[in-house]
Amino acid sequence: MAQSVLLTGAAGRVGQAILGGLADDPEYEWRLLDRDPPTEDHPGEFVVADITDDEAVREAMDGIDAVIHLAGDPRKTAPWDSVLTNNIDGTQTVYEAAVDAGVEKVAFASSNHAVGHYETDERTPEMYRTHDDYLLDGTEQPRPGNLYGVSKVAGESLGRYYHDEYGLSVVCVRIGNLTKNHPPIDYERGQAMWLSYRDCAHLFDRCVTADYGYEIVYGISDNDRKYYSLERAREVLGYEPQDNSAEHD
Repeated sequence: MAQSVLLTGAAGRVGQAILGGLADDPEYEWRLLDRDPPTEDHPGEFVVADITDDEAVREAMDGIDAVIHLAGDPRKTAPWDSVLTNNIDGTQTVYEAAVDAGVEKVAFASSNHAVGHYETDERTPEMYRTHDDYLLDGTEQPRPGNLYGVSKVAGESLGRYYHDEYGLSVVCVRIGNLTKNHPPIDYERGQAMWLSYRDCAHLFDRCVTADYGYEIVYGISDNDRKYYSLERAREVLGYEPQDNSAEHD
């Protein structure tokens, strides 16, 4: 039986990467939500709504098995009033509506910016490359690098609360550097954090189909250079990335 999936922020880059790999998968029935109407063909039903609209989100949640929550202000320089309204209040609206609708799982699009301030003079790219114990694995304390990152930490904490309080299965994916094409070879940070469109679709497919309680995982491809560990994503979700930024050097 096909899974009914609500994808918020469907028109954004992550949403397009997911749909590019999974739109035609017969295992899914899609309901897409975005504040802007669609400009091209799309699978399933399209709901034009804002995630800060409680009533609209609750209506969109009806009959849904799993949610992939991407919607929010994606700007690294977004001001506090925007991240508070769109990224924190909006995310709480989604979690609350999911619980009330009996949704089983929520995959929350977090970000590498939730841990951006681990990139210090002491934790250089060279240290990440040569010392496995420097890899972040999701068990470390958050260290957001901007207010956008703060909002993602808040979304992760909300997910922890809704899991503990209501039993909602939540996986927070700290997405790296998602690009359709590989980053320049001299862009070390981009190489280390690269997530291909193909691996992005596969990762969120596993977020919908795997069994878990509450998890934080990193969303990157299987890059030779990396800042983040893929161990938890592999172990819990069955994530098997196919791409590697080093293959494009």
